Amino acid sequence: MTKLKADLALLMVTFGWGISYYLTDLSLEDMGPFTLNSNRFIIAFAVAIILAFPKLKNISKRTFKFSLLLGVVLVLVYLGATFGTLYTTLSNVGFLCGLTVIFTPILSSIIYKKLPGKKQTFVILVSFVGIALLTLKDDFSINYDNLLGDLLCIMCAVAYAAHLLITEKAVTFEDVNPFHLGVLQLGTTGLFTLILAFIFETPHLPTQPKYWGPVLFLSIFCTGVAFIVQCLAQQYTEASHVGVIFSMETVFAGIVAFALAKDVLSFQSYVGAALMVASIFIMEIDFSKFKIFNKNNLS
Repeated sequence: MTKLKADLALLMVTFGWGISYYLTDLSLEDMGPFTLNSNRFIIAFAVAIILAFPKLKNISKRTFKFSLLLGVVLVLVYLGATFGTLYTTLSNVGFLCGLTVIFTPILSSIIYKKLPGKKQTFVILVSFVGIALLTLKDDFSINYDNLLGDLLCIMCAVAYAAHLLITEKAVTFEDVNPFHLGVLQLGTTGLFTLILAFIFETPHLPTQPKYWGPVLFLSIFCTGVAFIVQCLAQQYTEASHVGVIFSMETVFAGIVAFALAKDVLSFQSYVGAALMVASIFIMEIDFSKFKIFNKNNLS
């Protein structure tokens, strides 16, 4: 897999997560947040085991340890995103959860004591402005009355930034199989969320046929395929790079909302979406190959 193919795979993952907002809203009509998340991860884990059992051999202790750590972090991610939606506005959720693109390089620079390059910094700023235009109100205000929900969404963004960096570190070890890691973290996250569901809710499977479709799509594509692909793709790209790609989630969510929920975006939001798409192209283009940007031509 090349870096470009890895980025395209991650972009498809992001598209799936853009759809997940709409499907999550439908699923929460039938079950609580803990129950929904436990269903998502346990079903995803079960399908992965059934389809890929022959490949799940000789799992190293380090892979298992990292899967436990990633499972704990994913619980925080999904608690923040799901409960944040309940306690704040959707515009705040989109903006604050999208701040992963900002927190990833910040955490990376703290851990590795290395600041992001000029190009990456520019892309991050463009993405940040794009998310703001896409999700904030016309007067650029955030509803501070919903402080609990806002804090939960910020926790989600920070936790997912940590998840990207932990995954990036894990796949550098020779005895860590990225595919094993992707599958096992589904199981550990499902187990942790199921325990929480038994404590705070009454866990159950979808009670009506109309809820099975959204839950299965969330489980198989938005959870199982998504996190396995992420682990595999992060062998070929950086965590901060992935953070920028995942910022496109808000764009895809807006497209899905328009197509399925007839939610029409404002002009400001379309400008924000365009900036975020532009940031992806800026990140992918190697400007050093163009003569106009060649240092020898500028000297």
